[in-house]
Amino acid sequence: MRRAPALSFLLITVFVDMLGLGLVVPILPALLTSVTANAALWSGLLGSVFGLLQFAVAPLLGRLSDRYGRRPVLLVSLTCLGFDWLAHAATSSPWPLLIVHAVAGACAGTNTVVNAYVADVCTPGERPRAYGMIGSAFALGFVAGPIMGGLLGTVDVRLPFLAAAGLSFANVAYGRLVLPESRPGDRTTPLTPGLVNPVTAIAAILGRPVLGRLAHARLHADLARMIQQSTWAFFLTYQFAWGTAQVGVVMAAGALAGALFQARATGPVVSALGEKPAAVAGTALSALVFAGFAFVTVPWMFYLLQAVAVLSSTAGAAASSWLSRSIGADEQGTVQGGLTSLAAVAETVVPLAAGAVFAWTSPGLVYLGAAFFAALSALLLSLTPGRNADPTGPTL
Repeated sequence: MRRAPALSFLLITVFVDMLGLGLVVPILPALLTSVTANAALWSGLLGSVFGLLQFAVAPLLGRLSDRYGRRPVLLVSLTCLGFDWLAHAATSSPWPLLIVHAVAGACAGTNTVVNAYVADVCTPGERPRAYGMIGSAFALGFVAGPIMGGLLGTVDVRLPFLAAAGLSFANVAYGRLVLPESRPGDRTTPLTPGLVNPVTAIAAILGRPVLGRLAHARLHADLARMIQQSTWAFFLTYQFAWGTAQVGVVMAAGALAGALFQARATGPVVSALGEKPAAVAGTALSALVFAGFAFVTVPWMFYLLQAVAVLSSTAGAAASSWLSRSIGADEQGTVQGGLTSLAAVAETVVPLAAGAVFAWTSPGLVYLGAAFFAALSALLLSLTPGRNADPTGPTL
């Protein structure tokens, strides 16, 4: 890779981003309970307004990173996140928190810029391994965050938020010192309303022959992933009568195994199979795992499926590398911003829908739904030309 220090910073950024979220997730209900009588309602409002603003602004952030460079957009995004955590720590009322959290959602460009940056500094052959390492850093943050947050929360309910803010600001300072600009930017890149409007940006992406199929496949994979994430703890508690400690250990162990496998195996697997076969096989394997979860009745069956799920964890990195190769260097940020908006839709809608299905029907039906979306993603990937870029698509 041409810029190892830059990649190291990106890995730290993703890790800290997820670590900060993990720090506060176990403590957020207690914090909101201390400032409002309707903690559950405000928790839902905070999540929804963040997702809504991220959906609305992500294409603009991506386009700004194409026009002005990745570095300033990423550092501003991380700075906003730090102020968001500070607001959580200092709040005595939910209303100011809602406003600051909305601003943080509008600035939430970390994933958009990180994915574009990787495409800038890595050759096509290096990207699968790099995206695998990014996914690994994400998972490791998920493992460490809740543990640290729970421990800090026993000291003071606001301490995890101060720790998350401190990590964010430290990461900004570190980035200012070591992060080079991967794309100086092109001031001739237009900023027209159609390019930064999330609806038209998504429509432009979906209207392209190769990119559109890859984006549809990613959306369906995101739907399957969000179904699992939003119901996973409830499913394990319901199916096996496990307590919170055992659920936490199982979730952490699965995330850690997936992180290690992504970091070590993604590059060799994609080198051996190619991006398209690796993406198709991994996604199809995840569909089988979700279908298995729908019928699992004893713990040993669950552990076996968890082991198989680890083998499917290279699919996302392979698909991301494939997608980055299908678009031009001058539109990486713009496309990634549109994809972030598309993912925000799933992250806003799926938890409510999956929770309702889980509560009102059989829990197994939820995972059959996840299997359906994963299988559809694998089918779309298999029908997409594997080696062609999108030269005939309209430039975004």
